[in-house]
Amino acid sequence: MDLDRYGPWALIVGGSEGIGAAFAQKLAGAGFSLALVARKEGPLDDLAEALRAGGTEVRTLSVDLGQPGAVERVRAVTDDVEVGLLIYNAGANSVRGHFVDLDPEVYRSVIAVNVTGQTEFVHHYGAPMCRRGRGGIILCGSTASYMGSATLATYNASKAFSRIFSESLWAECRDLGVDVLHLNVGFTATPAMARLGYTLDAAQAPEEVAQEGLDHITDGPVWIVGGARNVELAVQRSTVEHRARAVLEFATPGRS
Repeated sequence: MDLDRYGPWALIVGGSEGIGAAFAQKLAGAGFSLALVARKEGPLDDLAEALRAGGTEVRTLSVDLGQPGAVERVRAVTDDVEVGLLIYNAGANSVRGHFVDLDPEVYRSVIAVNVTGQTEFVHHYGAPMCRRGRGGIILCGSTASYMGSATLATYNASKAFSRIFSESLWAECRDLGVDVLHLNVGFTATPAMARLGYTLDAAQAPEEVAQEGLDHITDGPVWIVGGARNVELAVQRSTVEHRARAVLEFATPGRS
């Protein structure tokens, strides 16, 4: 990863465990200083301690991205440094259910993190990158973004927003020296997935996902991780013909 092009600081939102932690470890190895933001304070502190032991300068902030004012809180620990790489990795879905039965706070939180929060962070940290004429933005999405799915209505829709948003940013920023990539993530062996009860034997390792993102940051607007199988799944979920059949056949499966 080119420190001169994307450094000296990387901000990882959702950077305490799983893919976010893998990004942090790889960027630390490349000489980046890191600002790590996540909700869970314990894993965040543990990761920061390990990275500092290896000589990396690390700042951390525990913040609930679903609450108003998150970007303003993060600015307090980043506005005095040059953030050349923004990785927005937040946005896991912990509650499934029929939309009309959900507590409104569930879908409001999903929208706050995956839509409102993502746009606010990109707006604040992307503007100076464009003025400097260098930098990178990686927005982590999901293969779920290609199709609606029962019990995941708001999550899938918000990930679709993220993908189209990324494509638009890529078109705007490509001539300004800023690389934008929507990293379309498949089934990954993260602690969040383990907590939800998934069997992770067939899941991709977070380290592999992070490495694909860093290796392909210049290959935007979208990079689908995990090889041909996930690409084919995205194609199947994107078909326009026989849409009703496609939604039922290829939609994101339930946890059972």
